[in-house]
Amino acid sequence: MFVAICAYAACDPGHEDIGNAGHISVDELKAKTSVTVDKAPSGANGNVVTCSTSAAVNAKWDIGGKEYVGNYAWKKMKLGDYTVKMTALCADGTVLTADFPISCQEITNALERFYIYGGDPAAEPPFQPGAWDAAAMRFSSTEGAHLPTIPDDVYFGLKTLIFDISDADGVDMKVMNGWWSNTYYDHVVWTDGPNELQITETMANECAKGGEGRDLDLMLYGGTMTLNAVYYEE
Repeated sequence: MFVAICAYAACDPGHEDIGNAGHISVDELKAKTSVTVDKAPSGANGNVVTCSTSAAVNAKWDIGGKEYVGNYAWKKMKLGDYTVKMTALCADGTVLTADFPISCQEITNALERFYIYGGDPAAEPPFQPGAWDAAAMRFSSTEGAHLPTIPDDVYFGLKTLIFDISDADGVDMKVMNGWWSNTYYDHVVWTDGPNELQITETMANECAKGGEGRDLDLMLYGGTMTLNAVYYEE
């Protein structure tokens, strides 16, 4: 489970050196760990969460469904209540977990929207993909019908893609790569409005041009919808 963490620690000289310190208890981990939300001028909790630990561990954080590896993490959030989950790897291989509840009540640092498609509706208009048309929603500037190739930094940044759709009726969808060699999510049901799709490490390695270059591909089994835009926020 922690191969990625160990690899990260090995190549990042700024990462915590856990040495040969054995392991610590969960209480010690919590005592050396801080998960805070900034404050708005009104005194309410803001929407920026900062996570850090001085414990001699290699840390992984799950913040609102997005994972960060490192002993420090920072993320802008939507408003709402969350539980930040920390997983820590001790020097002797012991794995510890701890939960930190937070509440974001007021926007202090607004999320920015970065468009993959649909930022200019005149140049990138809404469209209706057909059932079993694997080219309609393939993210490829050369082999797709509408959508451009997703940049490598979006893939390897494991961004959460947001699909703005309307006219949804009975949407049943497969998320795969353009070579039909792997299915990442199956029988996905979307409704009108924003729908999220988390890029995983496997998707990045297989779909990015800096990986195997197979392109992310979404295909309707059935139903209809209008795809208006694809973007991510941070």
